[in-house]
Amino acid sequence: MATANLYNRSGETVGKVDLPDSLFAQEVHKQALYEAVRCYLANQRQGTHDTKTRGEVCKSSRKLYRQKGTGRARAGSAKSPLRVGGGTVFGPHPRDYGYKLPKKVKRLALCSALSDRAANERVAVVEDFAMEKPRTAELAKLLKGIATEGRHTLVVLPDSGGNVYKSLRNIQGVRVMRHADLNTYTILWADNLVFTKGSLSGAEEVFGA
Repeated sequence: MATANLYNRSGETVGKVDLPDSLFAQEVHKQALYEAVRCYLANQRQGTHDTKTRGEVCKSSRKLYRQKGTGRARAGSAKSPLRVGGGTVFGPHPRDYGYKLPKKVKRLALCSALSDRAANERVAVVEDFAMEKPRTAELAKLLKGIATEGRHTLVVLPDSGGNVYKSLRNIQGVRVMRHADLNTYTILWADNLVFTKGSLSGAEEVFGA
């Protein structure tokens, strides 16, 4: 069973926490990780790129010069793709690049990412606490007290509407996410994962079944 250090609000170690085997003790499936990241990035594409065909180019449609007797190659409209400023043949048009992965593959990738972070001791758990008002400096001190390596930290909370979320969201190198919104790409982006006790049990309830 994978374990993680448990920290209090001051960033002091107060014990150990057993991480759910259904999420943090699974075999890492590299192909599932690849498919999940590729799908996530494809779904982020806006697909707004566009080129004009010869029917959309704003140019005259009259014949440029007479067919014969000029010594030049015959030419029709200035909209021809063969001419500078003419339309584009088979160019890109707005489209949706998104697609869906099977649920089992998504869950396999998520568990693989969590298990990889747990195997490398990159998971920490913080006791649940509330804040009367946002205090970024206080939570920055908390994260500094947690033994983290690398530049990126993902903090997982039970919800995104509290003062804890507001205090964390503008710390450099930190992303804040609800446990129900966990995804493979963001977990792999993060060098360290910090859960609260509530978000850990919530993630097990949502993804561990």
